[in-house]
Amino acid sequence: MSLNGDLISEILERVDGITLANAGCVSSEFRSIARQENMWEEACSNLWPSTVDTDIKQLISSSLGGFRNFYANCFPSIVYESNEKDFNYSEMKKICYDSLELHTCDPSDFVSLVDVWYMEKTVYSKILWGIPNASNVEDWFCNRPFRVDSIDFWDLGNEDPITEDGFPTGVSFDKVRMEDKIWGQLMENFKLSWIVINKRTGEAANLSSWRPLLGEMYSDADFLMQSGSLLPAQNILPYKDVQCILAIKIRLSENDHGSMKITELGMQLEDMMGARVNGRNSLLIVERALGCRKSIDHHQIFKSYQKYLSQQRKLTEAMVRNEGVLDTLCTLSAIVSFVSFCYLIFRMICAI
Repeated sequence: MSLNGDLISEILERVDGITLANAGCVSSEFRSIARQENMWEEACSNLWPSTVDTDIKQLISSSLGGFRNFYANCFPSIVYESNEKDFNYSEMKKICYDSLELHTCDPSDFVSLVDVWYMEKTVYSKILWGIPNASNVEDWFCNRPFRVDSIDFWDLGNEDPITEDGFPTGVSFDKVRMEDKIWGQLMENFKLSWIVINKRTGEAANLSSWRPLLGEMYSDADFLMQSGSLLPAQNILPYKDVQCILAIKIRLSENDHGSMKITELGMQLEDMMGARVNGRNSLLIVERALGCRKSIDHHQIFKSYQKYLSQQRKLTEAMVRNEGVLDTLCTLSAIVSFVSFCYLIFRMICAI
């Protein structure tokens, strides 16, 4: 109680959002300070460099309920898990979903805030206004596979760290560690945030799981990591949920500094069978996903993802079994037809 209010403010300006929220439970004085909008604006700018942009600040303040509400919605990740029974391939019905309309949903309604960290250091930050290459929902965008690229391609021959919006995209690390456990180091220290905002509805959510869910090594110098979330797709697709994949590709240089660069960063949606979702359905799914339940429990997120992969394997196995039965029936039909044809020829020869 003897602490000066200005001193408390100076301290709370330097903490993260979770600590700031906890501080608001200490006392009425702490609560009044911790609920101040400038405190949460500072917490957001410290975590997401993309929120420093003037237009984004205006959007958060005017349409998203302020920075405190923005942090509460976008720091947790989406945790979606259908309550329906496991999907049964044999029960899948052929349904036409073309009757669903986009209503007022438009690609220009969406804003993406993309931030990447390595070892707690910001290595990439970018703002995407609207959906690239989607001028309106009536053109070819609706039917082509949906994909949003934050990075198209960089000249990998450039030895200098490339910058985007003032943030370095090339970072250096210990050469010995690179040769020893670089893959584990990348998976452990890379974090990705991909926030999607719907300006029309005033909703926002983080589609990333923050930490990678899986990864793959292309070669000694190329790595692919995938973050993302599961999104509901009932009444939009034949499958009850889809996977939002946020893929980031890394290339390591072989110079003495051991630097690395982000060569590709994009978002796409895939259904239970691994097929890309088109632009029209993806907009509907993303719009619905912004209101999904969220959590900061990464273990729960990973558990839901593992369950999704298990259901995906069951669906694939069921499809293979059904196709195997169909192939067997076709083979038997062909054999019966051949035998019948031979018998008919034999009878004709005997009659002659």
